[in-house]
Amino acid sequence: MPIILIVQDYIWWSLNLIFAFKFILSIVLNKLYMMTSNEIRQNFLDFFASKKHKIVGSAPIVIKNDPTLMFTNAGMNQFKDYFLGNKKPSNPRIADTQKCLRVSGKHNDLEEVGVDTYHHTMFEMLGNWSIGDYFKAEAIAWSWELLTDIYKIPKDRLYVSVFEGDKKENLPSSQIALKEWSKLVPSDHIVFGNKKDNFWEMGDTGPCGPCSEIHVDLRSDEERNAIPGQELVNKDHPQVIEIWNNVFIQYNRKADGTLEKLPAAHVDTGMGFERLVRAIQGKTSNYDTDVFTGTIAEVAKITGKTYTFGDSKQDVAFRVLSDHIRAISFTIADGQLPSNNGAGYVIRRILRRAVRYYYTYLDYKQPLLYQLVDVLSRQFENVFPELYLQKSFVEKVIREEEKSFLKTLEGGLRRIEDIKVTNNIVDGKYVFELYDTYGFPIDLTRLIADEKGWKVDETGFSEALLIQKERSRADAKRETGDWVVVGDQMQSIFTGYDDLIVQDSRVIKYRVLKQKDQKLYQLVLTQTPFYPEGGGQVGDTGFLMFGGEIVKVTDTIKENELIIHIVDSIPYNVDSPVYGEVDELKRKLTENNHSATHLLHAALREVLGTHVQQKGSLVKDEYLRFDVSHYQKITDNELLLVEKIVNEKIRQNIELDEQRSLPIEEARKSGAMMLFGEKYGDTVRMVTFDPSYSRELCGGCHVRRTGQLGLFKITSESGIAAGVRRIEATTALKAEQYVNEQINELNAIKSFFKNNINTVKNIADLQEENKNLQKEIEKLRVIQAASIKEKLLSEATSKGGVKILSTRLKDMDSKSAKTLSVNLQAELGESIVLFGLEEANKPSLMLSISDSLTKSKGWHAGNIIKTLAKEINGGGGGQPFFATAGGTESSGLDKALSMLEECLNE
Repeated sequence: MPIILIVQDYIWWSLNLIFAFKFILSIVLNKLYMMTSNEIRQNFLDFFASKKHKIVGSAPIVIKNDPTLMFTNAGMNQFKDYFLGNKKPSNPRIADTQKCLRVSGKHNDLEEVGVDTYHHTMFEMLGNWSIGDYFKAEAIAWSWELLTDIYKIPKDRLYVSVFEGDKKENLPSSQIALKEWSKLVPSDHIVFGNKKDNFWEMGDTGPCGPCSEIHVDLRSDEERNAIPGQELVNKDHPQVIEIWNNVFIQYNRKADGTLEKLPAAHVDTGMGFERLVRAIQGKTSNYDTDVFTGTIAEVAKITGKTYTFGDSKQDVAFRVLSDHIRAISFTIADGQLPSNNGAGYVIRRILRRAVRYYYTYLDYKQPLLYQLVDVLSRQFENVFPELYLQKSFVEKVIREEEKSFLKTLEGGLRRIEDIKVTNNIVDGKYVFELYDTYGFPIDLTRLIADEKGWKVDETGFSEALLIQKERSRADAKRETGDWVVVGDQMQSIFTGYDDLIVQDSRVIKYRVLKQKDQKLYQLVLTQTPFYPEGGGQVGDTGFLMFGGEIVKVTDTIKENELIIHIVDSIPYNVDSPVYGEVDELKRKLTENNHSATHLLHAALREVLGTHVQQKGSLVKDEYLRFDVSHYQKITDNELLLVEKIVNEKIRQNIELDEQRSLPIEEARKSGAMMLFGEKYGDTVRMVTFDPSYSRELCGGCHVRRTGQLGLFKITSESGIAAGVRRIEATTALKAEQYVNEQINELNAIKSFFKNNINTVKNIADLQEENKNLQKEIEKLRVIQAASIKEKLLSEATSKGGVKILSTRLKDMDSKSAKTLSVNLQAELGESIVLFGLEEANKPSLMLSISDSLTKSKGWHAGNIIKTLAKEINGGGGGQPFFATAGGTESSGLDKALSMLEECLNE
């Protein structure tokens, strides 16, 4: 054979072997390589960018301009105005990944999070939207393309659901969706769903429509062969789960419950990111994906415990912590601090549940959650950078909350030791008091009760809890009527930056609300000078005139992007031209205070450091309140310096530089202060008082020159949360009034002294004199107590070898009485001493029991004194050996003293 043929043959076989090797290698690598969660998220955004979607950032998880929601609970929340027709998008195609939070509703009971493998408090929602652009055909085709071509999810594991229609609502089945899905999947992978599963509604009212869900079957092949996947769709199977919902918004739900067709149809899709990652990475639990494994590993490192991927309480604790730290951290980073009401209470409740789990099931008795913030912030640094940029602040807030609740837990454990148990049953009302007043978890009470062989009165607890919930519902109950549309224009134009009067506006729509048995009337105008509450600034007040009819504006608010006037009545003729006038004095004073917050913010950063960030504000006509991040009390000298700087800027009479509709990138480049927790649009309003001093993005109302403020005066400084300080201040007339009041008070104090040249020295001398007199009084009281001790010893009676003394003490304070009680018991031996006291016309009781008697007789001073306190119309408690009680009825003291032996015999 010619050499050339041998060489050609060799090359041919070599190339084939190389290609075969590369093919086999690619298969092996595909098996070994697992797409990361970051890649999965980016692939989603890149895919829809290729479909001409505008990629936008996540809105804050905390909602500010929507009274129907506290938190963003779906990807569509930030686009609500587009669906309602209040605003038009620059691009009708949008996609994003959105931080969401759910702690109630279908499948979202907080107590179940961490127990199962696929529900969360905070989660990411990947979504794509069409605002009157593409509809069902494109949405369905693209969702299938992304899942099967890009993410490579096996087609035979996917099932889709289609709305079957609803005769009661006169809603037809989704024939278009069925037609489009039939092009892509076999009929046995299409499931028909009822209104409960396949008709999405934003709330009791508003945009809604049929939806088409995509489910994935993650079971083993053996399980899939035994039971077909379509039989498990929407059956709460932990391995057959919904990953994507395509909502086709076609209707509007009215307040009377009826549906009307929308003029334009929209697409609103949402895909649970954590579930998607689980499906792509081939895991059986969301918590086994790289979304959570980093946090779980950090918990293991901190606690020394091991996560075993099971259902034990210890494993549940790992999952609870890895979930809850996300909700807690991102809400704080977005501006919501833990508190006792509203959204802040929800965050506190989530945090306390996490603490309870690590305290009880990981046996960790010191703050833990704050130690997870670093890992979490680095994980999301390039996705949600607001947490990374505020890491130390968030850590500080969480740590202080943990420390506080750990003390509560310890205090609750002590209270349980003092609990009154009847027939081994713990009173449900007392358990509820522990839960509601002291924040002590019910399941921890159950656990402790079980260890002691007690049972919790569950019926009593449930009844008390139900009463509280019904009371809360009654307080929050609000009936919203449908908007009555009057004009064709749907958007309201704000003119209040330039004018406080509008001459020829018109009513767009109006409605009536009922809340707490009161009626509220709301109007929307085509143009208005009334500023709606927002950015800390209160809403304007004033009046509207319809012909000769005057309607009072009591407040102005903003729902999403809609400016709403709260009025005292609906005018008789809503079609007539509207004259509107803002209360000028109130607005001007409010502008003073709003501009003062900008000057104050800049001064604080200059004096304390650039770590200072605004964390909240309230701007009214009477005063301003400004919350900032700072880790210690602001000293008097620092406050004086801040005040001095602000007043210097006022005297410089700096002119306002206001730029409206400025592209966001230009504002960023100019160095404008941008607040965490705010959602900025493509264009913004920038307010500047001297480019080198104060430049912020702000939608509020401001003075034309700083000289209008006249005077700035700080009235108080305090701490409101860990790492957050609050400053209150006034300007102009109120500042002048405040200073005059302080001077008048000083002059009044001076008038009490003959020599009023050095008032500070005079007061210091007076305090020293008072201190010395108090010491003399203490000495006299000790002598008094000693003088009556012998008399009281002789009055003690003996019963069963126990000395009992029950008597009323006159002209003696509680401190001296306690000392006397200790001295008496030292001489009496095993004894019980009960004193009745009266200080400043307020009766009190003091009970001491020898420690040995609390053990041998089972007597408990805290329980006994609660019974005795009823006679003085009061209450009290304490430890087994010592307790006190206070009341209001002095006439009952003698009876309370006489009942001691009766209580001992019970």
